Amino acid sequence: MATDEYWTVAAETRAEITIKRSVFLACALHSPAREDAMAYVERLRKEFFDAVHHCFAYRLGQHGLDYRMSDDGEPSGTAGKPILFCLQKAQLTDSVVVVVRYFGGIKLGTGGLARAYSEAATDVLASCPRRKVVQTRPLSIFCTYDDIARITGLLEELDIPFLPIYADAVTFDVDVPQSQVDFVIAQVTSRTNARAGYSLRD
Repeated sequence: MATDEYWTVAAETRAEITIKRSVFLACALHSPAREDAMAYVERLRKEFFDAVHHCFAYRLGQHGLDYRMSDDGEPSGTAGKPILFCLQKAQLTDSVVVVVRYFGGIKLGTGGLARAYSEAATDVLASCPRRKVVQTRPLSIFCTYDDIARITGLLEELDIPFLPIYADAVTFDVDVPQSQVDFVIAQVTSRTNARAGYSLRD
């Protein structure tokens, strides 16, 4: 996988398992910020207000280094940690998984709980749609009409979408994968003998 690519949950997905009469409902959602993840947790707390536990974990950022987990009253390490491990194993980030538990009257023990939360999280992540996210940098390229073919050829080779803006000169406002920015700039300069200009945008 390229360094500027990562995968995330594409749409809300739910999966349910029952173990010794306890129901574990796992819910997954794309959450690009902490506030989004926690808002989802609170929404599920209200939706399933009669559940015993609402355990969760989320991973944020391209490399998933911003994370949080909660056992929500379950024995330490039996819920949030297994859920987080499942997110890591699935290589998903900017994502949150909440597992809602309805107690069935039979205690599962710490090992049984960890396996149950892990199974629920694994099931929902296996069934959810995924979306690839590419980290890009906005770049404007300016060229004369004589160099249009050279610029469009470069962008087509790299599969970068573009829509030229025609005026006295031609402008291409494009989003370039971060790992290719230096290469694209060098190619723009080389292929037009430095006639074309560029500007990195915020």
